[in-house]
Amino acid sequence: MGNWKKTLGCTIPSKLEQLKCVEKLTVQAAELTQLSEDQLDNLAIAVTEAVGNAIMHGNKKDPKKEVVIQYKLGPHAIHVSIADEGGGFNPDQIANPLNPDNLMKESGRGIFILKQLMDEVKFDFSSKGTTIHMTMKIKPEKPSS
Repeated sequence: MGNWKKTLGCTIPSKLEQLKCVEKLTVQAAELTQLSEDQLDNLAIAVTEAVGNAIMHGNKKDPKKEVVIQYKLGPHAIHVSIADEGGGFNPDQIANPLNPDNLMKESGRGIFILKQLMDEVKFDFSSKGTTIHMTMKIKPEKPSS
């Protein structure tokens, strides 16, 4: 899957209003790889969620800190990396949102959602921040009957 044909990317300050730019970039990536409508929706939700988390939780909405978004586009997959300048977290310590005690909580569903929408989700933690790597396999559209 490492046969990437094109890359797209942007760097944004940690402001939630920047999500509109990220959404446009996501649509561009989807068009270049001819994703189905469902796959575009899933990719847009996952990327918006991950970038929102990077802004709010990673960079604590500090506009001096940046979030770097990069798409690698290939014939069979899209890989997205989203890097923040935050202190990181332990994904194993995030409560299961399906646990009855957590069903009514307002937060804690983001990573669960990412893992449902994307084929692969990994985290890299370093002294410079956290990078999430997400991959979506491109599935050909089923012919309508």
